[in-house]
Amino acid sequence: MNLNFTRQLGLLLILGRVSNLPTVWSNCLAGWWLSGGGTPGKLVLLLLGVSALYTGGMFLNDAFDAEFDQQRRRSRPIPSGKISRQTVWRYGWGWLGLGILILCFVGKAAAALALVLALCIVIYNAAHKVITVSPWLMGACRFWVYVIAGTAGQDGLGGGPVWCGAALALYVVGLSYVARRESFRGPVPLWPLLLLLAPIGLALLMNRGAAQNAAWGVSAILGLWTARCAWGVFKSGSVRATRTVSGLLAGIVWVDWLAVAPQCPPWLAGTFLILFGATLFLQRFIPAT
Repeated sequence: MNLNFTRQLGLLLILGRVSNLPTVWSNCLAGWWLSGGGTPGKLVLLLLGVSALYTGGMFLNDAFDAEFDQQRRRSRPIPSGKISRQTVWRYGWGWLGLGILILCFVGKAAAALALVLALCIVIYNAAHKVITVSPWLMGACRFWVYVIAGTAGQDGLGGGPVWCGAALALYVVGLSYVARRESFRGPVPLWPLLLLLAPIGLALLMNRGAAQNAAWGVSAILGLWTARCAWGVFKSGSVRATRTVSGLLAGIVWVDWLAVAPQCPPWLAGTFLILFGATLFLQRFIPAT
């Protein structure tokens, strides 16, 4: 009985791609902090609600992709027969609904934007295998996470979460174009990789003086990590997709840290370090893609 429970739990963790959840939490933390922070209770609700939306999106991703996975990725839970497609549909819609419900307690703006995010999640999952611009939909999903987090801050939604969310969205677009090579073979175009540098460009443009010095430090770390992950693409035009994409996904935490670097107290910097380490640790046991 215990062994069966462990197997089922492991299966659900794989379907939910929970190794990426620390990057979702860092998105929420950065957007919330850029809007003045506030009460821990609201932050907890924000984290729970957005985590549920993310998890629902990941379940729906497998449900929508079942036919494709049957041909290309037969080891995935549905084509391997470990779980039925109908069950995955139920989990996906259930998590999505729970996320929207939780965010209703954050505020009216968060609730309304949760519906927008949920719609983007569904559209992406339904269309990402058939349209070439799907990476932009993925970027939009992460953008709305920042904006929702901004509404939870005590200062309300301002320009910080919007601009930093846009920079993260561009990073995710570049990452997603690389990730497409997991399913569609061929050389990786170099132009999307330039989008991975968008957060660095924005940080150096928006900050001056001491604030820019702080941004330079985190920018250097993000730049080196991105180069390390994407080096194979620049070198040969090809990619070891799983390893490269997993590393770039973990790099989302560095993007979030860069967003708040000019006003980042030590405890917050430490939290981002923990989230980055947690992402890499979880990826050792649960596939990130």
